[in-house]
Amino acid sequence: MDSNTAVTSSDIETAKSTRGSQSLADRLFYSLRKDIVEGRMAAGSKISEPELARRFDASRGSLREALMRLESLGLLERKVNVGARVVELTERGLLELYDVREALEGMACRLAAQNRSQEDLVELRQMLHRHEQQEELQAGTAYYQPEGDFDFHFRIVQASHNDLLIDTLCNRLYYRVRMYRYQLGMASPRAHRAFREHSHIIEAIEAGDGELAEILMRRHIRASRSNIEKKLTNS
Repeated sequence: MDSNTAVTSSDIETAKSTRGSQSLADRLFYSLRKDIVEGRMAAGSKISEPELARRFDASRGSLREALMRLESLGLLERKVNVGARVVELTERGLLELYDVREALEGMACRLAAQNRSQEDLVELRQMLHRHEQQEELQAGTAYYQPEGDFDFHFRIVQASHNDLLIDTLCNRLYYRVRMYRYQLGMASPRAHRAFREHSHIIEAIEAGDGELAEILMRRHIRASRSNIEKKLTNS
């Protein structure tokens, strides 16, 4: 294993604790997914199954199950004569993902304006208020969003109430997109502007204006893509 993919003792404890109803493969999957998204397992780094099995005190079978699930999310890729590697952050990968995001999240906004419940609106406002309290956002240096229901984009898609769209964006593509956003997009001078854009999108959804909500989301994602593309180019 490459040195920059080393697993910390806290990762091992995460994988071995909270046994409950989760299988070892589940715990490995969640721990490794977090490490990949947040960059502790570096993009492009090689996966050593024996090393991971030793570090996590896990069976090869459980580990392989976890790695297959990570591969299905697009976080790992396998190449002939090379083996498994963490997916790389590339300009082409960025453009492909963000083209899909722009189209589908724009649609999600339009549907959210049509289908949102009062509960959705309350939760969106509460989430935005919680984001506003972040010290990094107030300083204008970063706009960090926890995953899942506290992530603006995840929650907007949920409010569309379209099951196929939710599965595509919140399951199949979510963590690959989040990998780009977490490692290249959240720490940004765009923090204040991105928050204002989120506010305007929610206002359009509250007003039931699906056309405006879709336009605003498309513009927002194009701006985010441009920001990340510049970081990739300069890295």
